[in-house]
Amino acid sequence: MRNVKLSAEDAVAICAREEGHFFDHKALGVSGKTLQKHAVAFANADGGEVCVGIADDSDEPDPANRWQGAGKPEEFNGLLQSLFDIQPTLALTYEVLFSEGQSGYVLRITIDKSADVHKTADGKVYQRYGAQSLPVTDPQRIVALSFAKGASTFEDQGIPGIRPEELVESSALTSFLRGYSPRTDPLDFAVNQHLLDNASWQPIVGGILLFHDHPSAAMPRKCAVKIARYETNADDAERDHLRQQWTIEGPLYDLIHATMAQITEIMSSVNIWTAEGLKSVQYPPEAIWEIVVNAIIHRDYSISDDVQILIYNNRIVVLSPGRLPGYVNVDNILDARYSRNPKIVRNLNRYQDPPNKDLGEGLNTAFQKMKEWKLRDPVIVEEGHYVRVTIPHAALATSEDAILEFLSTHDTIRNSEAREITGIRSENAVKRVFLKLKNADLIEPVPGLRGSASLWRLKQ
Repeated sequence: MRNVKLSAEDAVAICAREEGHFFDHKALGVSGKTLQKHAVAFANADGGEVCVGIADDSDEPDPANRWQGAGKPEEFNGLLQSLFDIQPTLALTYEVLFSEGQSGYVLRITIDKSADVHKTADGKVYQRYGAQSLPVTDPQRIVALSFAKGASTFEDQGIPGIRPEELVESSALTSFLRGYSPRTDPLDFAVNQHLLDNASWQPIVGGILLFHDHPSAAMPRKCAVKIARYETNADDAERDHLRQQWTIEGPLYDLIHATMAQITEIMSSVNIWTAEGLKSVQYPPEAIWEIVVNAIIHRDYSISDDVQILIYNNRIVVLSPGRLPGYVNVDNILDARYSRNPKIVRNLNRYQDPPNKDLGEGLNTAFQKMKEWKLRDPVIVEEGHYVRVTIPHAALATSEDAILEFLSTHDTIRNSEAREITGIRSENAVKRVFLKLKNADLIEPVPGLRGSASLWRLKQ
């Protein structure tokens, strides 16, 4: 059994770490049955870690006093045996942690996501959801889980011609490990997290995307982000509407932040008509963040194409290569939990400021924030080998309400302005709204104007 000595600072950091989708800690007296439950839940989800010998937060509020380990490593043999009894066999590694100034030994177990559906010794299936290990009792859900877990993932493929040093000695991995606790040697981290192929020691796709300094140069597939700005509301934008394009590259953590910075800069210069007049386009930043992060970390990297972000005057469209994974579809996407790239998801979540902090709640957050901003829901569709998410800048208010609100502060309104504030893209459809309001004796056409020059005003 491997023994690892931690600094006093790292020992306290582990005790202070919050339980979540990838981490749990248990007191020394945890039973083998309970440990099985959590190990099975991690294996059936995206993998994770369990530390045994750390008191619960409610029993010991001070993290400095939560380390309450075993007197000797051999005391963990029974717990390990309970994990070895799980069938099919779990893919796991374990080590014993100790630290000066702390009492006893703590067992750390790392469980990988498995290709099988695992059950505890009493035949129960569990799956990790956030900080909970929840039972899966519906037979149909178990079948769906079995189907999803049978899917292979491209992130585990080795990349021929890439030396392990390119990953292990990269500035991206060095930077990440500065904030990682406990302090870990880069090679140990890459090996323990299975970022190198076990047989050839070639860096795998997931490792390259996460920590290679230049993933686009190392990868055999396209893996960047393309951003395009179209100055139009039209459904079918033409070449004349294209104003500028950007290509964003880099390891995933940097890629996500650089992409968001570029989107923010672009949006600051986009102005549209709203019910309050001409204003810069404002979307809830959390909604854009979650949708972009989701597109980058859950895309299918076996498809040689970049994530595409198309910014129009009245909407943002995010195209993510690959169809929805496993049993996820557009109807259950806000409730289903499935990661095509579990290593990517898990390691991004290890950053001090993880881009996927609220794991599994990202799209729910996006929808909720759009409602809070009184904007219409994002629209998610599968088309070809892509998932398209459209974030509309259209008010939840009815078209009639939006037009009347505009006219409460403006003398007149034209068809093009009404299309922008309502989100309606058809000129004729807006004409029908104008006529509906006219028939209700609420607005009237400005006399003497016809065709494209037509204006409408509140009924005098």
